Amino acid sequence: MMRLHDYWRSGAAYRVRIALNLKGVAYEALSHDLRTGAQRDPSFLAINPQGLIPALEVNDACLTQSLAIIEWLEERYPEVPLLPSDAESRAIVRGMAQVVCCDIHPLNNLRALNALRNDFGADEAAVNDWIAHWIRDGFVALEALIEEHGGQFAFGDTVGLVDCCLVPQVYSAERFEVSLEAFPAIRKVTKNARSVAAFAAAAPERQAGSG
Repeated sequence: MMRLHDYWRSGAAYRVRIALNLKGVAYEALSHDLRTGAQRDPSFLAINPQGLIPALEVNDACLTQSLAIIEWLEERYPEVPLLPSDAESRAIVRGMAQVVCCDIHPLNNLRALNALRNDFGADEAAVNDWIAHWIRDGFVALEALIEEHGGQFAFGDTVGLVDCCLVPQVYSAERFEVSLEAFPAIRKVTKNARSVAAFAAAAPERQAGSG
């Protein structure tokens, strides 16, 4: 069985949990508490030298980086597709997903926020302003893209890769009390995705170690 190195509140791990659930792939979750620095333990660094969550152990390999893991799942388990069938649509979907995974999330993950606090002297008000700035910046673009390409979900009427990335980012926005009032399309497709069993099962509050 695959082993997912996980943390209940990690947005990147949340994406992978959703994808695994949508694909119907069984896995064992191994939780690492990022708040205590468990991801820097030598035993985990021996598995993933970058010391980041998620990592997926499969066969004799360790797969890292959430989008790379999800792309592997797409290739290995194509019968429940997360990407459209034509190349142009796949490129649009990947671009929408990367708004979250490349332009919002890395600026707001724990190590970036800790650097703001510890290395640049930012107080919590400044850190929260930073978080909100980058979420809103990315969501402005995503709102327009969903209005253009979305339906019941972020791209068309079938749940897919963009939803896997968007729902965890909305969870983060809610956690940090970033208003979503200006983003009705994002709110709509997120509500629809959260009603899907695979998303509900992957929710942070349903994972080991949550709270």
